[in-house]
Amino acid sequence: MITIYKSIEHELHTIDEPTVNSWLNVIQPTPAEISRLIELGIPQDYITYSLDIDERARTEREDGEHLILLRISYFEGESADIPYITIPLGIILTDHYIVTICRQENEVVQEMTKLKDLSTVKRNRFVLRLLFRAATHYLTHLRQITKSVDALEDQLQQSTRNKEVLALLKYQKSLTLFTTALKSHELMMKRLQQSQMFRAFEEDEDLLEDVLTETQQAIEMTNISSNILSSMMDAFASIISNNLNTVMKFLASITIIVSLPTLITSYYGMNVRLPFDDHVLASIGILLLAVAVTALVGIIFWKRDWL
Repeated sequence: MITIYKSIEHELHTIDEPTVNSWLNVIQPTPAEISRLIELGIPQDYITYSLDIDERARTEREDGEHLILLRISYFEGESADIPYITIPLGIILTDHYIVTICRQENEVVQEMTKLKDLSTVKRNRFVLRLLFRAATHYLTHLRQITKSVDALEDQLQQSTRNKEVLALLKYQKSLTLFTTALKSHELMMKRLQQSQMFRAFEEDEDLLEDVLTETQQAIEMTNISSNILSSMMDAFASIISNNLNTVMKFLASITIIVSLPTLITSYYGMNVRLPFDDHVLASIGILLLAVAVTALVGIIFWKRDWL
């Protein structure tokens, strides 16, 4: 799907055909749409790179066309094997157009389309705002991961299953993907900072500095969250083991207590001569003895915190 935008009188409007200084937002393009982009002068390699799920963040320039390839955070759902992943987003700058290409509809681009003061004429400023939006989106998803981990932490304190630990493992994988993507982003930002691309205006340089700062902050938050989560998984693995031991100890204690009356009555149920078997209150005495022994053992177990 190709959606074409252009800023007219400081507002972003949708247009039918691409014109000079328009923005082409491409999501899951069909072969026909890819052919159309190539006809507009978009290098085929740049399109392929932007749609390759394994591409890393980097920047390239060829024949006047500039490619900035990002990896943006993407939420697949709590039921997915990895709830938060990263997907490539290509930004292609040609002489006439700004082109963004992505495999999935994503919140980063959606939020860009809602900005009222977005200009497609100021191409460098457009790119920087998109980079800034991608960096802040990592921070948003990191806060959501932290919130989900806190909820799992409350469940783990009483858990005897591996379900919660496996859920934590999913978030650990997400943080690993974030760390890899953000480090490549940081390297790319530093290269852009060293280039002459964003030095024409002081505001662009300041915004690039802000983008780099947000990226470094996201890297730091990801590392902290990853370290905390690793320690938490080790700690809660021990907690689950201890909880299971407590349950087994309780069940073993109950088994012993329940078996005591059976042991006593079985002894007096033998078909041989036994003490007091001719006494008129023998059955009541046996019952009282079973209750007393059971109560005594129960009190001992309770004081030892086995019950």
